[in-house]
Amino acid sequence: MGFPRGGRRVTSKARWFWPLALALLVMDCATKRAVEHRLAVGESQAVVSEVVRFTLSYNQNAAMSIDLGGESRRLVLSALTIAALVVLGILYHRTRPTERLRVIGIALVAGGALGNLVDRIRSSAGVVDFIDVGVAHVRFWTFNVADMGITIGAVLLLLALGWKTHRRGLNGPERSP
Repeated sequence: MGFPRGGRRVTSKARWFWPLALALLVMDCATKRAVEHRLAVGESQAVVSEVVRFTLSYNQNAAMSIDLGGESRRLVLSALTIAALVVLGILYHRTRPTERLRVIGIALVAGGALGNLVDRIRSSAGVVDFIDVGVAHVRFWTFNVADMGITIGAVLLLLALGWKTHRRGLNGPERSP
């Protein structure tokens, strides 16, 4: 059962999807703007000793600074993100309300993808990255809240799909309606 909204009921999967996706988008945008207002590019602020620090940087490339598209990378990456969001929308609509882990995974990936897309559209400087993890001079790639959502969401999707495959193996082949 859902809550009435303009004559329509909000499904249980929508009650999970929209708050998670929107909360991630808002947290991502808010943290990026806060870091941009407080740090200069390349400036670091220790958060947890020197292991976790905030270091403002801009990434014009894809994840882990992979270059896709050369001079047209902004357009290429924006188009790929929009295509991914369409695929996620299709996956969402094909997901049963009982598949909560899958819904949560889709929400986190979609919210993160939207957060990074906002940056690409907003500025030619690229996506704001600021979470800098490592020890001494051995540092991981700098990332942001959206990237965390995408990564955690992708892991949850893999787990959900693996669980579905595992259950199908235990119960025999899934029958089409």
